[in-house]
Amino acid sequence: MEIKITKTKTPGVMPAEDKLGFGKVFTDHMLLVDWNEKTGWHDARIQPFGRISLHPASTVLHYGAEIFEGLKAYRRADGGVQLFRPMENVKRMNRSAERMSLPEMPEEDMLQLLTEFVKLEEKWVPKSFGTSLYLRPFLFGNDEALGVHAVKNATFMLIASPSGSYYAEGINPVSIMIENEDVRTVRGGTGYAKCGGNYAASTRAGERAAKKGYSQVLWLDGVERKYIEEVGAMNVMFKIDGEIVTPMLTGSILPGITRKSCIEVLTSLGYKVNERLLSLDELVSAMESGKLEEAWGCGTAAVVSPIGKLAIGDKEYVIGGGKIGEVTQSLYDILTGIQWGKREDTFGWVYKIS
Repeated sequence: MEIKITKTKTPGVMPAEDKLGFGKVFTDHMLLVDWNEKTGWHDARIQPFGRISLHPASTVLHYGAEIFEGLKAYRRADGGVQLFRPMENVKRMNRSAERMSLPEMPEEDMLQLLTEFVKLEEKWVPKSFGTSLYLRPFLFGNDEALGVHAVKNATFMLIASPSGSYYAEGINPVSIMIENEDVRTVRGGTGYAKCGGNYAASTRAGERAAKKGYSQVLWLDGVERKYIEEVGAMNVMFKIDGEIVTPMLTGSILPGITRKSCIEVLTSLGYKVNERLLSLDELVSAMESGKLEEAWGCGTAAVVSPIGKLAIGDKEYVIGGGKIGEVTQSLYDILTGIQWGKREDTFGWVYKIS
């Protein structure tokens, strides 16, 4: 795909790496590609970062025709830059597009767009271990007319934000509240798609949990309200009596790339990983009997997030003495080691930009 590049005349300066935070600072440029029924994908361009103009009747504003992805560019010790399993993000974005009736993009074209954009913005990839350049590709419908129908016009965009270390003060286990009112999504819905509506619908429960002193919620399924699904905006895993258990992908759970990577790492280490239905009753029984040894969330932002406490109503259960477990720590060390180029990539996951 041919990309027209217009460079900014007022380049920005990277803030101090210990002041980056997440999603607050943006690079000099943004990428856009248009699509319509007649022409298909066209007019790929990189231009100075700035505001965009939308017609007030744009499809995305009224009917939520939108999807997004999240991945990172990492600075290796030798100064080079690499991505972690970017083709998995490309494939998932197209699956999300199909579910939301948005146009899919050829995989090689999307990977090319990611690559060329990171090359242009390479100076914005921070150097400290734990920091990264967060990449946010997103796609939305922008028909300039009201009415629910298949999208006829859409725009793909890519922006990037240099981000600080998620665990600047060390990995501390979090407290999680089991949610028994709201559900994140249901089978047959959009749970497996990465679309904004899923996240907007989950905010209310997260806010309730925060007011009670918990970091996030553990979601139950939306049909029987008895099976564990996700934790906050992450996939979730448990070590129960020596076995690794993670909820199976039923269509209501996002197929996380970090989840997939965790399973592959654990399998390579000799652990049995069981993707199956896990009921709340079984989980409570494991906590009460002491068989629940570890629990953790996994996702792009945190890689892994150890769970030290689970609350059901007024009752709280401490997991693993409230400390990060051996398996959780190993996963973090192995995955981050590969991502930042400090450990040999025996899986073939690294995609080098430079």
